[in-house]
Order: sequence, then C-alpha cells, then structure tokens
Amino acid sequence: MYLGIDVGGTKTLVAALDNDGVIVEHLRFPTPVRYENFILELAKTIDKLTTKKFKSAGTGIPGRIDRKKGVAIGFGRLTWPEVPIKKDFEKITHCPVVIENDANLAGLSEAMLVKREYNRVLYVTIGTGIGTGIIDDQKIDPNFFDTEGGQILLEHGGRLQKWEDFASGMAIVKQFGKKARDIHDQNTWKLIATNIYVGLIDLIAVIQPEIIILGGGVSSHYRHFSKFLKADFKHYENVLVPIPPIIQAERPENAVLYGCYDLAKMTYG
Repeated sequence: MYLGIDVGGTKTLVAALDNDGVIVEHLRFPTPVRYENFILELAKTIDKLTTKKFKSAGTGIPGRIDRKKGVAIGFGRLTWPEVPIKKDFEKITHCPVVIENDANLAGLSEAMLVKREYNRVLYVTIGTGIGTGIIDDQKIDPNFFDTEGGQILLEHGGRLQKWEDFASGMAIVKQFGKKARDIHDQNTWKLIATNIYVGLIDLIAVIQPEIIILGGGVSSHYRHFSKFLKADFKHYENVLVPIPPIIQAERPENAVLYGCYDLAKMTYG
C-alpha cells in the first residue's frame, strides 16, 4: 500500500492506494492556518485510515521545494515558514516520504494516462491560481522542476500583470462577480478563453509540448470555452509554434493523489 497526501491551501486530502494505484480509502480535512496544528491534524487523519503500514508516501504541496533537504521553501497562499516536511511526515507515516510540487504531481498522473500517444506533456491547472507541470517520458522534467507558469508577466488592461491575476478562478470571481460554475454567458466565456490563451501560447513557444492537459476547477468547464480557445489559436497560428492537442484532465479532483502514488512508487518501489 502507498500513501498520498495532497496539501492544499484550503483543504488537505489523504488517501491509501493499493499496489496498482487504486484509491481504497480517502479522507480530507480543512488545512489549518498554523503548521503545528496542521501536523497534529494530519497525524489524526492518517490514524483514522484502516491501513497502518505503507511502502512509501508521496506528498504534494502548493509551492517551492528544496528537494535535497526535504524542505518546503514556500507554500503559495499558505503563510507557513520554511518547514522540514519530509522529516515531519516520515515521523507520522513511519515510511519513506517524497515531496513534490502539486502541479508537477498532477501532471505526472495525467501524463501516465496518455503515455502511449504522447511523451512531452504540459499540464496546466487553472483553479484558485494557476500552476504548471512539464512531464517528459513519464517523468517530471528536472529542467522545469520549479516552473511557475501562473507567475509569468503578460500585458493585460494596459499594464503588466501576473497571468494568474487575470486568468485564474479567483480572477474570474473578481472580474465577473461569479464563480466559473455559475457563468453561462458566451461572451464572458470568450473573454475567459482569451485570458487563458495568452498565457498558454507563451508556454507553448518555450516548452513545445506534444499535448496540453488542463486541470483545476476552471478547466472542468472546458466545454464552455474550448471553441473560443481553439479560435484564438487558429487566429494567431504560427508555423514556428505548432499548437498541440488540448484536452481536459481525466481525474482532476484526485490527480495530485495519483501523482503522489506514481512518484512514491518510482522513487522507493
């Protein structure tokens, strides 16, 4: 059995997965503001699992990591200081732990589902913020370990802004006063598609992926904006920047947990 831990800004998911990567138990809890309280809550939650012994555990966090030291340097919207996640989690889980950025892990799990057709995958999660993961030959590309696509600066509204500041789920609420799930107006989705497009085209030009997989809450509504997104790409078509297929993630809700399993199994067997 393997353990997956998806640490989110608002909630944390914990799952036990069997040797084939099937989730057999799944629990969640609100992510506490203080790290000390989080560790206590995590220990309580893991103790509730029927499974008590794990070969290894994978952990996804929304931030930057010192992989050699097993330390989380930044947590995005969480205000925790630098903390020794690997050491702390191994005390709780009693097994080897590997930590990785959550978008990288989600990208890894989704890339596994298309591995027979595509090797180089760009995963973009559009939720509260925007995260990116680059997978090459079913492995997280070490040259792009710390890619933060949502932080790229783009001209919008007459000034430079971070991409996620005008294209993420939070930005949609701020601009239109509604969450993505409550938007039904086609003109609004057209504007959202264009805001997503301007970031994707820059990433495509640099990364040259064979396929793009969209995950996250906003991307779950891909059917509403896919035609507008494709129209934008068609309008600005460039022979030097081939546009790859763009698809929706198959397992967006648990993509990070599956990625935790994939990386834990790759790392520790």
